[in-house]
Amino acid sequence: MSGNNTGGKALEEGAVRTLPAERITVALIPKAAGDLQELVDRTGLSKTDIVNRAITLYEFFEAQLQVGNDLIIRDGKTGEKQLVRFL
Repeated sequence: MSGNNTGGKALEEGAVRTLPAERITVALIPKAAGDLQELVDRTGLSKTDIVNRAITLYEFFEAQLQVGNDLIIRDGKTGEKQLVRFL
């Protein structure tokens, strides 16, 4: 056990500390609000989980595009491929 103390609880060697969540307020356009609710209904995830995943995915997509990679979706049944573009 390390000598670190967090609120009376010592952290074990190599333990990961949880950072406090950053809170933001976002005004969604009606289409985005509807899409968010559709995802909540379909996936059972919370709005917070969906927004966190969306930001992480967008960061990944943007990083791939920045280095010159293409984003391609392949239809699992037909094998047809489509290039994804962000406007």
